[in-house]
Amino acid sequence: MTWNVLISAPYMIPVIDRFRPWFAEHDIEITVADVNERLEEADLLPIIGRYHGIVCGDDRITKTVIDAAPNLKVISKWGTGIDSIDSVYAATKGIPTGRTLDAFTQPVADTALGYILCFARNLPWMDRMMKAGIWDKIPGRALNESTIGVVGVGCMGSAVLRRAKPFGARLLGNDIREIDPAFVAEVGVEMMGLDALLEQSDYVSVCCDLNPTSHHLFSHAQFTRMKKTAVVINTGRGPVVQEEALIHALRAGEIAGCALDVFEHEPLSADNPLKSMDNVMLAPHNSNSSPKAWERIHHSTLKNLLDGLRA
Repeated sequence: MTWNVLISAPYMIPVIDRFRPWFAEHDIEITVADVNERLEEADLLPIIGRYHGIVCGDDRITKTVIDAAPNLKVISKWGTGIDSIDSVYAATKGIPTGRTLDAFTQPVADTALGYILCFARNLPWMDRMMKAGIWDKIPGRALNESTIGVVGVGCMGSAVLRRAKPFGARLLGNDIREIDPAFVAEVGVEMMGLDALLEQSDYVSVCCDLNPTSHHLFSHAQFTRMKKTAVVINTGRGPVVQEEALIHALRAGEIAGCALDVFEHEPLSADNPLKSMDNVMLAPHNSNSSPKAWERIHHSTLKNLLDGLRA
C-alpha cells in the first residue's frame, strides 16, 4: 500500500529532498505544503481528507480538521509542543499524535540565559549607542548580584537553572509539579509559589509549556507584583503571557523590559507596539535553532510517522 502524507513542518521542508529515498523505501508518497509559519484550519480542511499522515509544525489541527480526515492514521509533530493540535480528540478517533520530548532544551536554555546576560550587562544598548557616536557608560549588574526566577522547572527550566548556577545568582523556581529534591539540591534552587517568585526576581524566565493551567499565567495581576526593575524572558509558549497586559506593564513602567521569542499571535503583526519599544528584545520563534537538535528531530519525527502508519 502507498501512504499519502502531507509535509507541512517548516523546518523539515528545506531539507525534504534528503529524505525522499526514505519515503520511497517505505511506500510513502509526500505532498509538500506551501507554508510559512503554519497551516490554519481553513488551509487544512479542503485537503486533509486525502492524507494518511501529516508531518506538521504548529498547524491548527482542530476537532473540525480531524473530522474532515477519515483516512488519517497519525499526526507527527516536528518538535515538542502540541498545543495547536487537539490530540485528545484525535486519540478518541484512534489517531496518535507523535512528538519529540526534550527536543530543544539546550538551544532554548542558551537563548534564555543569553537574554538575561544582555539585560544584566546592557550589551545591545551600549552597542547601539556606540554606533550612534554616543560614549556613555550605562550601569550594569553582575548576575551574582541578581535573583533569577524560573517558571516551569521541566526540561527547559531545569537547563536554564543549571546554566545560571555558575554565575552565582540566587535561583528561584515555580512549578505545579513537585520537583525532584535531588535536582533542587544540585542547583540550589528555592522552590516557591508564583507570587513570591515574581516579587523577588530580577529576571523571570518563562519556561512552561502551554496547557489549561498556564494559558495567560502572566497577566495584569502578575506584572503588578513584579519589581519595576524586573525583566521577563519568554522562550516557552506565547499565550502563557497575555500580550495586552505585557504591553500595558511596559508602558506603565511596572516592569523594566522583556525578551520574547514567542508570541500570542505569530508571526508578529507589522504594527505591534512591542516593535517600537526600546526596552524589548524580539526574535521570530527561533530559539530552537540548533543543527544537532534539528537533525535528531527530523529522524524522530519520521519514526513517529512510520510507527503510526504501520499501527
